[in-house]
Amino acid sequence: MTSFLEKLEFAVAQSRSLLCIGLDPDPTRVPERFLGDPDPVFAFNRSIIDATADLVCAYKPNIAFYEALGIDGLQALKKTIDYVPQGLPVILDAKRGDIGSTAQAYARAAFEYWRADAVTVNPFLGYDAVEPFLSYADRGILLLCRTSNPGASDFQGLPCPDRPLYLVIAEKALEWNTAGNVGLVMGATYPRELALVREIAPDLWFLVPGVGSQGGDLRAALRAGLDARGAGLMVNVSRQVIYTADPRSAAQGLRDALNGLRDEMAAPSGRDLASRHLEGQRETLVRELQRIGAVRFGDFTLKSGSPSPIYLDLRLLVSHPDVLAQVACAYAQVLERLEYHRLAAIPYAALPIGTAVALETGRPLIYPRREAKEYGTRKVIEWEFRPGETAVVLDDVITTGASKVEALSSLKEAGLQVQDVVVLIDREQGGKASLERRGYRLHAVMTITEMVETLSREGLITGDQRAAVLRYLGREG
Repeated sequence: MTSFLEKLEFAVAQSRSLLCIGLDPDPTRVPERFLGDPDPVFAFNRSIIDATADLVCAYKPNIAFYEALGIDGLQALKKTIDYVPQGLPVILDAKRGDIGSTAQAYARAAFEYWRADAVTVNPFLGYDAVEPFLSYADRGILLLCRTSNPGASDFQGLPCPDRPLYLVIAEKALEWNTAGNVGLVMGATYPRELALVREIAPDLWFLVPGVGSQGGDLRAALRAGLDARGAGLMVNVSRQVIYTADPRSAAQGLRDALNGLRDEMAAPSGRDLASRHLEGQRETLVRELQRIGAVRFGDFTLKSGSPSPIYLDLRLLVSHPDVLAQVACAYAQVLERLEYHRLAAIPYAALPIGTAVALETGRPLIYPRREAKEYGTRKVIEWEFRPGETAVVLDDVITTGASKVEALSSLKEAGLQVQDVVVLIDREQGGKASLERRGYRLHAVMTITEMVETLSREGLITGDQRAAVLRYLGREG
């Protein structure tokens, strides 16, 4: 066993773990009991490795923490790498990126002096910055793709020209992976992007930082990034383990949590990655909708006068642009499967949603007025379109479907082709069947039942609240 991939696959199977521990020692946080050692940083790292070696798939020392300590720190790094058991891969987190002889020197240092099994590489300078690392066919090259930091969107999300830069990097990774030794660094803080890259690169290994202190959601990251085998991710944590009172217990808890989620998410036969990713996105969004008060439970009276144990107020989204952006991404996932020229948002709640979706998808937006203007152009349909084009109708929720039928009629009378309606939430009160009887197709990001089951499973609503909603829908509670 000499290659990075062989080591990694063996370690994952041997320890049944996707946990990667970052060995990032901060001298101000190293426990006092190590400070009397001649090499306190190495002594601290050794204790972490001794406590966790049977629980991890890899270790990842970040070279910056050692360089900051000068020669003593670099010596501690060398001893740390040499101390890691032979069956476990070491990823040197160096984020190297240069060209020519400089890149060759970086590659020699990483693989010949430090003897790392893999290294993180910045591909910003292009193929000639990566090629010296690729020439070490038995070592791993983990390209920065969609990193976990907030500023990642400054460049990585820029359109190039019809897709964001991080997707171009993923495509290049596949192109350069002739020796099977290329992976990607994908932040847990961006599960939608993680899912999109997994669809492009179903078989690559991803190094996934960002869980824990950076706010990445473990469930969402696994839902988005696990490959068809339920693997393909090295979930990196550092402070959550190495600075705890009991590193072994912390690592075991994370390893077991990872495995529990892997077992839970084991895809049934024939279930594709896209379906699993959409489910993970939906679960995250449900939690956010409840957090901002767009989903509430109690005793409510609806506009129709009927009582309801659940109330949806998606107009709140305009006051929470971060959640509105997630909603737009969820719509975009559904729309990817449809063919259309324009989006048609139904006033009024769907207008801000439609605008966000238009920005997310790059498709133009129109909307059917509730009443024709009695002045000026007397338009029934606002904004630009051409008769014969196909439009997809967007709304926030569907109940009986009456407002959708009215909007569909207006669009058809204006010469547009319409067949599909996309909503965020199906209240499961006859709207879908009503549309289907008229020859239309409904696509909902989620149903009330799915939303309630997610909140119940995660302990965010009580059993009585769940039962009340299911009874309201005509199901057993």
